[in-house]
Amino acid sequence: MDQYFVAYKPFQVLSQFTSQEDKKTLKDFFRVPQNIYPVGRLDYDSEGLLVLTNDKQMNHRLLNPSFAHEREYWVQVEGNIEQPAVDSLERGVDINLDGKIYRTQKCQAGIFSDPPRLPERNPPIRYRKHIPTNWIWMVLREGKNRQVRKMTAKLGYPTLRLVRYRIVGLTIDQLMPGEMIEMKREEIYENLFEED
Repeated sequence: MDQYFVAYKPFQVLSQFTSQEDKKTLKDFFRVPQNIYPVGRLDYDSEGLLVLTNDKQMNHRLLNPSFAHEREYWVQVEGNIEQPAVDSLERGVDINLDGKIYRTQKCQAGIFSDPPRLPERNPPIRYRKHIPTNWIWMVLREGKNRQVRKMTAKLGYPTLRLVRYRIVGLTIDQLMPGEMIEMKREEIYENLFEED
C-alpha cells in the first residue's frame, strides 16, 4: 500500500536514510517504513519541504522535468539585493553545471518587504554587523544541482539560508524542522497535481 509523508528537513541533514561520513540523515529525525524514500533531494545545507513515499508513479511525476512543477524557495542572501538583480533572476542567468554553461529557465522572483516567518536555524546564520542581508522568494519549474545558490551567487548575492517552502500546493506552514505528517493519497495528489 502506498504511503505519503510531508517532512521539514532540517539544515545540515542529508536527504537520505543511509548514513555517510558521520553526517545526520533523515533517519535521525523521521521514523517511516523501510520502503519509503524521499522524492528528489534537498542539499545538505538547505532545509524545508520533502515528500517521502513509496509511490513510484508520484516519484516519476514529480521528478520528470517534462511536468515542470512549481517549487518555491525562500532565500536569505548576503547584500542589499535590489529589483534589477531580481529581474535578472526572473529572465534566467548563466550558471555552471558540470563544467558547462547552462542558462536557467525563466522563473518568478521577488523581494520580501519583511523577513518571512520561519523557525530559527540551528546553528544560526553567522551575523555580520556591516554586511546587510535580504530575503527573496523564487518559484522555479526546474531543479538543477544547487541551482538557486548558483543563480544568486552569479549576481553577487551569496545565499546564506535556503528553504524550500512549497511544491505546487504543499507547504511547510504547519511544520517545524524535524517534523513530519502523514497524508492520504487523495489529499497529497490534490495538492501536488492540481495543475495537471
